[in-house]
This record gives sequence, C-alpha cells and structure tokens, in this order.
Amino acid sequence: MTDAAELRRRTQEFLAAHPPAGTDRLEFLRARFDAGLAWVHFPEGLGGLGAPRTLQAVVDAELEAAGAPDNDPRRIGIGLGMAAPTILHYGTEEQKRSYLRPLWTGEEVWCQLFSEPGAGSDLAALGTRAVREGDEWVVNGQKVWTSSAHVARWAILIARTDPDVPKHRGITYFLCDMTDPGVEVRPLRQITGEAEFNEVFLTDVRIPDSRRLGDVGDGWRVAQTTLNNERVAIGGMRLPREGGMIGPIAATWRERPELRTHDLHQRLLKLWVDAEVARLTGERLRQQLAAGHPGPEGAGMKLGFARLAQEISGLEVELRGEEGLLYDDWTMRRPDQVDFTGRDAGYRYLRAKGNSIEGGTSEVLLNIVAERVLGLPAEPRTDKDVAWKDLAR
Repeated sequence: MTDAAELRRRTQEFLAAHPPAGTDRLEFLRARFDAGLAWVHFPEGLGGLGAPRTLQAVVDAELEAAGAPDNDPRRIGIGLGMAAPTILHYGTEEQKRSYLRPLWTGEEVWCQLFSEPGAGSDLAALGTRAVREGDEWVVNGQKVWTSSAHVARWAILIARTDPDVPKHRGITYFLCDMTDPGVEVRPLRQITGEAEFNEVFLTDVRIPDSRRLGDVGDGWRVAQTTLNNERVAIGGMRLPREGGMIGPIAATWRERPELRTHDLHQRLLKLWVDAEVARLTGERLRQQLAAGHPGPEGAGMKLGFARLAQEISGLEVELRGEEGLLYDDWTMRRPDQVDFTGRDAGYRYLRAKGNSIEGGTSEVLLNIVAERVLGLPAEPRTDKDVAWKDLAR
C-alpha cells in the first residue's frame, strides 16, 4: 500500500526526471498525470495510484516547494470537481482514458448543461429532449446559467429520453461536444456587468451513444454524483486561515484603523469565527470523503459558504463606506473563471448574490439537509408518480 513516504519518494524522483524550470508546462502536466500524481486516489493509469485521497497533500506540497506549475484549477473547476468524479464512477474504460487526462491538464475545459429556464431548482422537470436514431441521440432544448460554456470543449448534459414516466426517471446523462453543429452559446450579462454565465441552445445536436454516461433512463442517479461533488467543490474548497472572502476585509481592518467602530469590530469578529469554523468543517468533510463518495453533507457546506460570502461582502462594503460602493469595471467581459479576492469590494458584494443560487438554491439545499442529514419528514410531492408529459408547465 502506498504511504506518505512512498509518495514523497515518487514525487522527488518525478521532479528529478522532469525539472520544472526546464520542462514545458503542458509536457510537465501530462507527465505528472501519467506518473499517477494528478489524483493519487484515482486508479493507476487514470492519473492516480489507488492511494488514500488524503495523501494528495503530500504530493502537492513537494511540487509546490519545487516551483512546479499547476493545472490552473479555478479555470477548469467544473471538469475537476464535477465531470471527472462522475466519469470515473460511471464511465466506460474507453471514456475514462479518453477524457480524464486532457481534462486534468486543462487542455479541454468542461461546462455543465443541467439547468433550464423552466427547470432550475426543480431540475428533474427538465424538458430538453434526446431522441434515439440508431447509434445516435438527437438533442433539442435550451440550457441556462452555464459557466464557462464560451470556452468549453465538452459538457456534461442531462436530457429527457422518456416523457412517459415520472420526471425523476426517463432522464439520461451524456457527454456533449460543444463544437458540434447545433450548439449555440449566448452570453448572459450579470449584475456585475460581465458575462460569466451563458445560455446554450441545442438544435438537432447529434450525440453518439458511445458518449452516454450510465444507463438509458438512469441519468438522475448519475447526476446526483455530479451535484454532490459540485456542492463540495463550491462549499468545501481547501483554504488557509483567512483564505477566501474573509481575507480582504481582515486586511482592510488591520490597514485602515480610521474605518473601525466598535459595532463593526463585533460583527467582524463573529464572521471571522464563522469563516474559521467553516474552514475546519470543510477539512473534516474532506477527510470523510477520503473513505467514499460525497453525500448530502456537501449541501450543508455549500449553504454555509453562500451565507458567509454574502454577509462578509456586505460588511466589507459597510466598513469601507462610500468607497465600498465603487466598482471599477462595468465593461462587458467574458471571464473564464471567478476571482472573488482579486477584485474590489463592490465586485465581491455584487457577485456574492449569486452564491445562494448556483450549485443548488439555498432553499433546495435546506430541504436536502433537513431530509437526508437530519432525517426530518419529507415535504409532500404530488407529482412524484405523474408522468412528465402530464405535468403542468
């Protein structure tokens, strides 16, 4: 069994054979994947060594100390946090070997085609249709709130393949090539002035059955793997102390004594403690994940993340007073990643409003925590056994 000492030795040998200063960045990343040092808990040949997930920190520390390049994880977060674990769990061997390596190296960016104008919080009500024609599926529909669609090569897609069964059944999961004919991406301008999100129109898009993930009609179960991993990716990011949103306001407090008041001090202390509790809870959750797949606990982490981000960014604007209302860039940009800490307070305040929607609305996540974590009675669902085609829309 691979232990920390063995992983440290492997990493040092890898660095000796591929010195970061003299190796092309992409060549280095590809070699790291092939050496099993990308995701150490993945199987051998798929970027890992079958080692415990917790040992990834050993590899990362050695590589960081050597000045090795990373794979720009924020830019490819959807691929790393959502697509990869789903492909690993449900994909065929051919799918795993085709998609995981370029996904991890960042050669191919991924996006998520789940939400629709009429199926956001109630995702199972989605209406995008996939009709089988021989060895292909013809897909028609519209998706919305799609981060990174404008730079993505691949997408994870769920579509309705059987309208005659209840909404949670009759859904199938696909891997969609965003460069295929019939895929149209349009920007959605947000309150920040930029278009980080997109709407995607699918018109007679042909997807080979070889790009289906899981069984026909079993897409909802496959999608749960994606959604559970998404919530952990959003709410359970590994951060140092004062990492994330609490960092900028704590720095402002220390550097600008003229802004301080007793009331603001008490509120900042409470949020600092809450942020530290959330950080440590995330560490514990990741340790639990090392033993298996993420469960509904990720919903709680994502809930806490959204609340904290909105409260901290609101307090930061209040602390800064008039200058906190300034926002230096209203130009129509299409960023390929979100940068909460590298922008000004006005941006953070506006962008944080989306945290309680993306990755599952806070209202839906509260239900998940209540029913699946606390064991409280489920809300009545009158449409549970009604065929999708008979639902009111």
